[in-house]
Amino acid sequence: MAIFGGKENDVFKALNDHLEVVHETLKAFRALVESYLAGRINEAEKFEREVSELETKADKLRRSIEMMLYEGAFLPANRGDYVRLSELVDQVADAAESAAHTIILAKPRVPGELSGEFLALVDSGIDTYEKLMKAVKALNTDVDRAMDLAKQVEDAEEKADEIEYNLKKHVFESEEITTYAKIIWNQIITKIGDIADRAEDASDQVLLMSVKRRG
Repeated sequence: MAIFGGKENDVFKALNDHLEVVHETLKAFRALVESYLAGRINEAEKFEREVSELETKADKLRRSIEMMLYEGAFLPANRGDYVRLSELVDQVADAAESAAHTIILAKPRVPGELSGEFLALVDSGIDTYEKLMKAVKALNTDVDRAMDLAKQVEDAEEKADEIEYNLKKHVFESEEITTYAKIIWNQIITKIGDIADRAEDASDQVLLMSVKRRG
């Protein structure tokens, strides 16, 4: 059962729309990585454009949420929390777009044996974000559940960190990857890891808002 009504429900609908578009951005980014690792560069470049278009759509939704809040949804003391939450969620899409651009612009070579690990890192970021989605949606129905889900995001982010570290280790140990490519892949891996990191940042905001709601 929803806790709020009226303008507040409109904000939650907009927040849900924003969450979904960021999710679509991540799915397009995964398709880009999969295509790139398979050597389908033209296809990967198409997905790069899709990632950018979706990130722009997410930005517009974030701004619309801010307008709704400043026009009177929620008490003034709570509006800043929702503005901050939408900004943090939006940064997840920003991280995916940044990684997408770096992959396509630099086009570093990847040894086939590491392809699975790259996809595992992307998937761990998406899994972390999907837990965040559930936590944000729970804010309007069950703050205790929102808190539990926010903690699950933190656990998922730690798993993503472990995958990121091991992948970097394998890249730097590889004799097949040039020094230049290692530097580029280190940047790309960090940017992909930022997806889970930014999702965790947003979950911290969910946790803060849940605690304040419980009073």
